[in-house]
Amino acid sequence: MAISKSKTSSRASEYSAKQIQVLEGLEPVRKRPAMYIGSTDIIGLHESLREIIDNAVDEALAEAARNVWITLNSDGSATVIDDGRGIPVDTMPAYKKSALEIVMTKLHAGGKFGGSAYKVSGGLHGVGASVVNALSEWMRVEVKRNNRIYFQEYARGDAKTPLKEIKIDGNTDFIPNHPTGTKVIFFPDKQIFSTLDFDFDMIKKAIRERAYLVPKLYFHLFDKRVGKEREVNYYFEGGITSLVEKLNENKGPLHEAIFIKKQDGNVEVEAALQYNNGYAENVESYVNVINTVNGGTHLTGFRMALTRAINDYGKKIGSFKDEEDYITGDDTKEGLSAVVFVKMPQDRIQFEGQTKGKLGNSEIQPIVQTIIKEGLATFFEENPGEGRKILEKVYLAAKARLAAKAAKEAILRKGALEGSSLPGKLADCQEKDPRVSELYLVEGDSAAGTAKGGRDRKFQAILPIGGKILNTERARLDKIIEHEELKNVIIALGMGIGETVKFEKLRYHRVIIMTDADVDGEHIETLLLTFFYRHLPQIITEGYLYIAQPPLYKLQRGKDIRYAYSDEEKENVSRIMRNGTEKRNESNRHSATISVQRYKGLGEMNKDQLWETTMNPANRVLKQITIEDAEEVDSVFTMLMGDEVPPRKHFIQSNATQANLDI
Repeated sequence: MAISKSKTSSRASEYSAKQIQVLEGLEPVRKRPAMYIGSTDIIGLHESLREIIDNAVDEALAEAARNVWITLNSDGSATVIDDGRGIPVDTMPAYKKSALEIVMTKLHAGGKFGGSAYKVSGGLHGVGASVVNALSEWMRVEVKRNNRIYFQEYARGDAKTPLKEIKIDGNTDFIPNHPTGTKVIFFPDKQIFSTLDFDFDMIKKAIRERAYLVPKLYFHLFDKRVGKEREVNYYFEGGITSLVEKLNENKGPLHEAIFIKKQDGNVEVEAALQYNNGYAENVESYVNVINTVNGGTHLTGFRMALTRAINDYGKKIGSFKDEEDYITGDDTKEGLSAVVFVKMPQDRIQFEGQTKGKLGNSEIQPIVQTIIKEGLATFFEENPGEGRKILEKVYLAAKARLAAKAAKEAILRKGALEGSSLPGKLADCQEKDPRVSELYLVEGDSAAGTAKGGRDRKFQAILPIGGKILNTERARLDKIIEHEELKNVIIALGMGIGETVKFEKLRYHRVIIMTDADVDGEHIETLLLTFFYRHLPQIITEGYLYIAQPPLYKLQRGKDIRYAYSDEEKENVSRIMRNGTEKRNESNRHSATISVQRYKGLGEMNKDQLWETTMNPANRVLKQITIEDAEEVDSVFTMLMGDEVPPRKHFIQSNATQANLDI
């Protein structure tokens, strides 16, 4: 299913000032920057850099670039270089300015609107460069083209110099041995952004993702900031197939990754999938280089095709004899790792929402569905052994689904998962509005009793968690529902689980894990995090999951009582208490000593102390659980909680010296 592609030379000849179109000016960007980059915090800062990087990636998608260099400079600026065609510098007669200046200073000006310079692209619909320029204190762009180098400098979106030509020599030839390219250096504007500190790991994740999507494109990332010097390079020959194999690392893949690629008109569809021995699903979807985290019509088409192809194959070889044997879409999810990647003309893309998290083009669904269905049918025909492995996997998932349904119905008959019957151990709150309600999942009956006594019962609910709960990384839904502690959690939350989840019925918008500050407490915390990540991930993605931070130490000197949440804070608090006493009583400064109590468990605090230090919204510290790198999170949970022992053993051996054991 390989797709033939046109040559770079013909593309290069098509890209000139004729392809640059102007739609409107730049003025709105500085007034409402969040409309263009989402926010002005660290996320928006990195979105600015990604926009410049994606312009370089677009050159690779147009088959005109093979390298992208990103450098975090010591002065706080960032540099992005590509060996693509170079932004056109010839004059646009209607504006009597160079195409470069128009691209960098006019909103909606670029080669992505007419459809001839770029067939597919990412970024802010062609406005990325000008938006970043408008939000930069200064920017410099150099273009290597026609055996010459041109440059122009800007400040907060305005051109500060005319387009100038510089002599090519050893210092200015920024892409040696290549005749064309673009170099962008920019310094984010402190008047716009709340932070100017680029995060190396966030950038690394972004370029790694793009390296998977565009095979044979080299990424070179350098950090030249003082004290942070480092370098990373990415190159993946296999594209999204390499990404699927990475997602299935240490999960026991059942077969070689399946790769499907085909073009329908000006839409190109790629998909890679591979089943593993686990139970969790890990599917990613992209449009051009944009990660559609909320899926969309391309992902719907993929799922429909997968279900239909497996059912058709099972029926064809006689594995499915009647309709009761047929599998559902949910059955195909168990142990599936897949990537769906659609490339299409930028001006046709319709996203739902400003964050571009969901593709809305209705015409894409049947295109993807047809291509994937045909590709899978061909694969099953040519690889019957692999096809039977997949059939066995999804058929076991179907049996588990039926078992889970039976277990759930049995629980429902007892008045549990749905309805008004809440767990007997739950001390519920009076408040019925989930937006202001909190549920504390507390380790042990003793600590839960203290929490019940110290809480504000108007909006805080308490549910004890007894002992080590089930490791849900290795458990199917029927086993989870049968597990008493997890069943109580599911019932208390009120939103259901599995295919019956109704997120709008969640009864609390703060779900707070509160365990002892010891090894057992951290183990229970990890088990609960595994449960939420694998089976109720929306609670995390919506920002509703937290971890309570009870103090580690109580420090007392006379009537002065204070709390510390870390060893460092304990030393600081101790110093403050000692100095404060010395100032008040210089003549007797050595008479009073500071007593330090190390809390091993929540039960060591009385109800007033637990309220004041850990549960009172005015004083407490909560750690919100977020997912910044889904691929890395999935890998960590698999390594820590999965069946494969060697990766976990290697992790323990590698990190043993960093462990802080409280013996």
